[in-house]
Amino acid sequence: MLRKLTRNRVTRRIASSLATLLGVAILVFIMLRAIPGDQITAGLGTEAAALTPDQRADLEAYYGIDKPLLTQFFSWIGNLLTGNLGFSSRAQESVLDLTLKSLPVTLELALLAIVIALLIGIPLGMLSASKPDSPRDAAGQVVGLAGLSIPAFLLATTLLSVLASSYGFNPNGKPFAGLFDDPLLNLQQMLLPALVLGFGIAAPIMRTTRTAVLEVRSNDFVRTARAKGVPAKRLQVRHVLGNAMVPIVTMVGLQFGYLLGGAVVVEQVFSVPGIGRQVLLGIQQKEYALVQSTVLVIAVAFVLVNLLTDITYRLIDPRVRAS
Repeated sequence: MLRKLTRNRVTRRIASSLATLLGVAILVFIMLRAIPGDQITAGLGTEAAALTPDQRADLEAYYGIDKPLLTQFFSWIGNLLTGNLGFSSRAQESVLDLTLKSLPVTLELALLAIVIALLIGIPLGMLSASKPDSPRDAAGQVVGLAGLSIPAFLLATTLLSVLASSYGFNPNGKPFAGLFDDPLLNLQQMLLPALVLGFGIAAPIMRTTRTAVLEVRSNDFVRTARAKGVPAKRLQVRHVLGNAMVPIVTMVGLQFGYLLGGAVVVEQVFSVPGIGRQVLLGIQQKEYALVQSTVLVIAVAFVLVNLLTDITYRLIDPRVRAS
């Protein structure tokens, strides 16, 4: 019976993920074609008006936009199933090759940002929850409000301008270095964008930690452990924080999924060749195949992150495993 329930749960999860990906595919396909212009006007600009009908027809056939929309959609889906994500005429490379280069960059940036956010958000949240409505709680709330309200592009440009003009620190002005090509330069180039993203993500993590810790501290087992003389540090880390991890993991999973596609502004400011910047350049050039396939890759990564978050629940909370 238990195996049957588990099998049904996995089947439902797979079906839900596939339906989500199909919805994303349909939505991005329609939205791209709702934007005025196409690859011809994006590539030629005002010169596109001078094209003869035959020349335009030839270019439409070359870009594959001369066919009905339904045919274009199923042709794209069919190519995806064979591993063909399309071709970028701007970069003269396949979308698959471009994605294999840019996705690891964004993953590295997202991981660094999450680590920074956890190092800021969890201690600050626990510190605020230790004495609610106190000056330290107010200070933590102010930091959290600043992280939520300051736009990433403003913080990024300010940080870059101040460090470059006052201290001459601008590693992002150099050509981007891969992690395995030049690890030191790579970490220097990733430091500032990771700090900007991490500060913004630390705010919701801090608020989630504060709320979860306050809720757990009111439980009977915490009062019992305190009455038994459990040391304060062990009580806070093992009993309180350990039982407050589920909502924190949920927030971390959501924020990590957001970073996979939502870091486009920071990647653009710091010239980080990530997958978000790849989508932005594709939209500017109206490269349908590039944008469609890249957004779908981001959606797949988001679904996998949610799956890993679900697995993490079961590792850290026996109650979830029992359910």
